[in-house]
Amino acid sequence: MRINIFHQIHKGLRALLYESSLLLQQTDFSDEQEMQIAISRVTMVADLFNDHAHQEDKFILPVIRKHEPSIVDAFEREHAMDTKLTRALKNSLQALQMASPMVRPEMANVLYKTFVQFMVFNLEHMSKEENILNKILWRYYSDEEILAIQKDILASLTPWSATNGSRWMMRGLNNAEIVSWLKSVEESAPEAAFQKLFAIAERELPERRFSHVLESFTEEVMLA
Repeated sequence: MRINIFHQIHKGLRALLYESSLLLQQTDFSDEQEMQIAISRVTMVADLFNDHAHQEDKFILPVIRKHEPSIVDAFEREHAMDTKLTRALKNSLQALQMASPMVRPEMANVLYKTFVQFMVFNLEHMSKEENILNKILWRYYSDEEILAIQKDILASLTPWSATNGSRWMMRGLNNAEIVSWLKSVEESAPEAAFQKLFAIAERELPERRFSHVLESFTEEVMLA
């Protein structure tokens, strides 16, 4: 099976969108603490997706432009639309924060509708990337070359983006994918990086899932 450079991060980003949408639906915006939790989460959504688009613009689209420039033009237009939707999301957040208690429910409703537009667009956009950009990468580049692009992306991440991206990938991946991820990091990265990822798994996964992951990971290490 070919290297899918989008699979893992997109699973994490989808989990972030799904859980954040549910959080917004359940938030009592008359409660200041609940409102601030929701605002913090939506801010994270906007910032992580902005980082993700920037990484694609810098590392993925340039190598595709060499072979399929018209495809890149189309995706750059989509990224411009994504920027517009992100700006609308942040404007909605600001309006909610500035709103008096009387109009807060109305501003919360505007925020949710804006978030849904952002979510629908990005779900469709990620699907296009997986179905179109992956095929172009596979056509023109080897798995080794794609892995090199992936390593460049990982090296460019800020600590905040790397940590929060890992948190949501851990929530979005299935157990077998997490075991494979842990094994890969243990084999290729410094011990400190593996221990940090292991700690994220322990913190983010429900106890039953983490126990299953730990058992499967230990079995694979013993068989290696």
